[in-house]
Amino acid sequence: MTKVHNFSAGPSILPQEVFQEASEAVKDFNGLGLSLLEISHRSKDFVAVMDEACALVKEIYNLGDDYEVLFLQGGASLGFLTSAYNMMREHKKGGYIVTGAWAKKAAKEAKWLGGMHEVASSADTNFNYIPKGYDVPSDIDFLHYTSNNTIFGTQYHEVPKTDAALVCDMSSDIFCRPLDAKQFDLIYAGAQKNMGPAGTTLYIVKKDAIGKSSIDIPTMLDLKTHADKESMFNTPPVFAVYVSMLVLRWIKKTGLQTIGQNNAAKANALYSEVDRNSLFKGTAAVEDRSIMNGCFVLNDGVDEALNQQFLDMCKDANISGIKGHRSVGGFRASMYNALPLESVEALVDVMKTFESKFG
Repeated sequence: MTKVHNFSAGPSILPQEVFQEASEAVKDFNGLGLSLLEISHRSKDFVAVMDEACALVKEIYNLGDDYEVLFLQGGASLGFLTSAYNMMREHKKGGYIVTGAWAKKAAKEAKWLGGMHEVASSADTNFNYIPKGYDVPSDIDFLHYTSNNTIFGTQYHEVPKTDAALVCDMSSDIFCRPLDAKQFDLIYAGAQKNMGPAGTTLYIVKKDAIGKSSIDIPTMLDLKTHADKESMFNTPPVFAVYVSMLVLRWIKKTGLQTIGQNNAAKANALYSEVDRNSLFKGTAAVEDRSIMNGCFVLNDGVDEALNQQFLDMCKDANISGIKGHRSVGGFRASMYNALPLESVEALVDVMKTFESKFG
């Protein structure tokens, strides 16, 4: 089969070695004569999967028993509300740094609860930078930010400083490089970028942050409910958790240091060509460019009709998922962990050919 270079923003590319084991498990899991899709989530075979997945998260991020790891459902979109519910304390107010569409939605959920303070925002220039030099108020219970902005191609390269509890939506850059996860009281992330297929959401939360909310929480949104039942309060997304476990094994084997170096090399290859090529320009502030999602558009003065010409050339080169989000336009190259440098090089070759033909 001809290789397809998968730049999809998500659900996204996964390590090739994961697919074989996952497909075998769908046919016959652990020699049980039963599919992974039909075994009980209470069986010892699946409990072992959940236990290993949680243990791998702690091992990769060097976390101890003072953290709880949960695999739940609802995506980061439910995480917006779940995080706000669980982290409200005496002030009944969270601080939010709004750097894109998903950060804006997270702030909206806290506002719905009646407790949102916008600490900073980059909405003034269509979210093309990460705010800096802002003051964090003392009367907030937590500070929430989105570490990588998939649509707009910006990413935090330093963790914000705050005396408040720190909460982060890491859906699109979790496990993309080394990280001191002990800085955070709560991390949540949809699996479908760097960790697995769509269907499960990872929560990493300090145990002493659970059950401390100052407001009443619906049962299913209370992280204590799920911690007490080890992610088994309701039927978990068995397949998504299993594949996430396989990917976590791959992350552990590869190492975050190597993964981070590989991701930096891919991003450097793309952005070097964007900056060199006379037909393109990047959309994000250079210092805030994402190593996960590289966004670029046609340069000023270039005929917009060439957008489709470039997309057609990418299609001919078996490059998939390169069209930019409608909020930005142009093109977006999502370079998640499992994407090989070879794919970025294939894209760069097309960009060079495009310039030689239309430049």
